[in-house]
Amino acid sequence: MTPSIKRRQVLIGTGLFAAAAALPAMAKDKPKLRFSAVFSDQDIRAQMMKKFADGVKDDFVFEGYYGGTLFKQGTELVALQRGNLEMSNVAPQDMSKQLPAWSIVTAGYLFRDAAHVNKFFRSPEAAELKKMSEEKLNVKVLGPTYYGVRQLGLKPDKKIMTPADLKGIKLRMPAGDAWQFLGKALGADPTPMAYAEVYTGLQTGAIDAQDNPLPNVENMKFYEVMSQIVLSSHLVAFDLLTVSMKVWNGMSPDVQAKVQAAADSAIDFSTQRHLAREKELADSFASKGLKLYTPDLDAFRTHVQKAYLASDLSKEWIPGMIDKINAL
Repeated sequence: MTPSIKRRQVLIGTGLFAAAAALPAMAKDKPKLRFSAVFSDQDIRAQMMKKFADGVKDDFVFEGYYGGTLFKQGTELVALQRGNLEMSNVAPQDMSKQLPAWSIVTAGYLFRDAAHVNKFFRSPEAAELKKMSEEKLNVKVLGPTYYGVRQLGLKPDKKIMTPADLKGIKLRMPAGDAWQFLGKALGADPTPMAYAEVYTGLQTGAIDAQDNPLPNVENMKFYEVMSQIVLSSHLVAFDLLTVSMKVWNGMSPDVQAKVQAAADSAIDFSTQRHLAREKELADSFASKGLKLYTPDLDAFRTHVQKAYLASDLSKEWIPGMIDKINAL
């Protein structure tokens, strides 16, 4: 073998080694986006985040943590603010704990459907709320992650037609004033309980009922320990896909545009999947032996809206906001 050939082989080998060594270094140079959520990895929203991750893979290393394994339900917002987390799916009820103006979007019977929610979040009124969250909470809201319309699921075989029928019913609601207020406004006795404990709570009788969209009832198998689903449709359910402002401000405008586009696409995918799944599940649960029926929605709507308008929560709402939302 001639000296020139040996030299060429050494150079090629050295180049390949250098390139291989550079690969992990290049990966390390990408910022990490850790995402925490209470929903399970079987949830449609977990698929949503996989789509989001694919959309930002050129700029970030995405790590998804589901089922509350990284941060417990209700603690994600503080983790974002403290710099312990980059992204999360935050309930607007948790936002309202620190920024009461956000409580308006937690009100029962406010939004008509998923399209109404999306229209609101593209409006100047929503822009005002989002700006407040950036300036006062240090959190960027990328969009609303619709996950269905919340319905009442009961273990006892008691027909529920009006709010009066819920008197004495121990209704599991997430912890937090906004959630507990909604439970009371519905006419029930709200009981705070973690999402992961609901199945056992129904099974043991610690609670009589829970409220969740049908896809959640399926994912967590709540139907196994319920006798009926009351189609109260009291809340168009959505959380907020958020990123810490520290992370957001560290992105170039081009990367910010990519992240927002990836979020928009993933959210739309998830919304459409949830809408389709809700229609399928009503028939599916009926075939499993659960009773499904619609109560007196006018009675529920009137009772709930009256409770909100008479509460201290409404005093925190931006003046005229509810009328603007209704007009959308």
